[in-house]
Amino acid sequence: MTEEGAGALPVEGVPAPRVLDEIRALRAADRPTHGGRLFAYVYDPGVAGLDELAQAAYAESAHVNGLDPTAFPSLLAMENALVAAAARLLGGGPGTAAPAVVGSVTGGGTESLMLAVKAARDARPDLTEPRIVVPVSGHAAFAKAAHYLRVALDPVPVDPVTLRPSPADVAAAIRPETVLVAASAPSYAHGVVDPVAEIAAVAAAAGVRCHVDACFGGWTLPWLRRLGAPVPPFDFAVDGVTSISVDLHKYAYAPKGVSVLLHRDPALRAPQYFAYADWPGYTMVNPVIASTRSGGPIAAAYATLRHLGEDGYLRLAALTRDAVAGLADAVRAVAGLRLLAEPESTVVCFTSDDPGLDLFVLVDDLTARGWHTQPQLAYAGLPASVHLTVTAAVAPRVAEFGPALAEAVAAARAAGPVELPAELRALAGSLTPEALTPELVAGLAAGLGLGAGPATERMAAVNALLDAAPVRLRERLLVEFVGLLQHPSW
Repeated sequence: MTEEGAGALPVEGVPAPRVLDEIRALRAADRPTHGGRLFAYVYDPGVAGLDELAQAAYAESAHVNGLDPTAFPSLLAMENALVAAAARLLGGGPGTAAPAVVGSVTGGGTESLMLAVKAARDARPDLTEPRIVVPVSGHAAFAKAAHYLRVALDPVPVDPVTLRPSPADVAAAIRPETVLVAASAPSYAHGVVDPVAEIAAVAAAAGVRCHVDACFGGWTLPWLRRLGAPVPPFDFAVDGVTSISVDLHKYAYAPKGVSVLLHRDPALRAPQYFAYADWPGYTMVNPVIASTRSGGPIAAAYATLRHLGEDGYLRLAALTRDAVAGLADAVRAVAGLRLLAEPESTVVCFTSDDPGLDLFVLVDDLTARGWHTQPQLAYAGLPASVHLTVTAAVAPRVAEFGPALAEAVAAARAAGPVELPAELRALAGSLTPEALTPELVAGLAAGLGLGAGPATERMAAVNALLDAAPVRLRERLLVEFVGLLQHPSW
């Protein structure tokens, strides 16, 4: 860049059209957010005009501050409407088994899960060492919540075939210090629904809260059930379920970031709040982690739900269901690949039984053909896998995916598996996180093609190294590698 245009804060301001051109140029390196070829991170319904509506609604409320609902009643009204819609969809509200459901709009699924843990922890001030019980298939945000909130995490294994936790194992993990038990509907990694009714029953028997993480599937499972899918009980119709989280920026197709955290009754929600008056400024009271919040995402979500309506979501769920079936058939048709779980929500997850077919190389070859998938590392006896989050926008692309997958598999077989140098593989198996030095990390990154710039399109070697490393070393390597990417652009 020239000196005039360098950095985010030039000496002289830059004209608006040029600023937008710069942003568009930067966006050219991003994964495609629309078009049905990205199977992670974004949720595209493929509905014409919806983006424009959401953007206009966002602009109307972008400068509204959610800090004080009495100052901006429009935002309060929209939040209450979103909570009511989520509650009705998930078995709560007047005339249900959970008529007193209340909730909060948060900035995303991680915040919803953290607040569910906080509410459970703060409801038990008598405990000095509170704990939560979470299946290993539970979202990593539970571990983040435990870390931030100083709560011990008790993981429960999942069956290597069903990919679900055993209710008996969950019951065995509950201790007198347990404040919350978690279940997924469905789990993100594999897309299977935990035995929520049984898990909620063992939690209730122990007098412990049960949170259902439906961030990923809470806005699809009810519509799939209406379409005739055999969706097991998972919402407030289940006795013992005390809270549920559902993300509107996933399958409600609202812009990021909007999630809803629901509690069965107001008493369960009360410890979620933070209030503070012991200072000379304004009295602070927050239902969520953030204090100041833009009204933009909430208004965009409200507009999205109002525009699509129940009939729209039912139609989008049908498209997604059909796309899942088509992608699963494409996987079944390729020798050497197998579904890790039969699809029962909006996920297709597959692995390889062929030693000559490296999944990480396959992911790279799919990327080279314009299909962006999500590799998942081996864990606790579960094989490495490829995850596809399927949205309604994928439906028109299904016929293209099968041939592309077959071509990518052939290319991956021809290239062969990634061969890490023997010394590097040995290092991955023996190095401790504490032994990592900046020089060692820089050397590893350079050898793997990582540096202070955009990540390479070929990530098989990086994933192979991470796959060979123990979990704690994986975490440290990822922190160090991402740290190399995130630095000031002087």
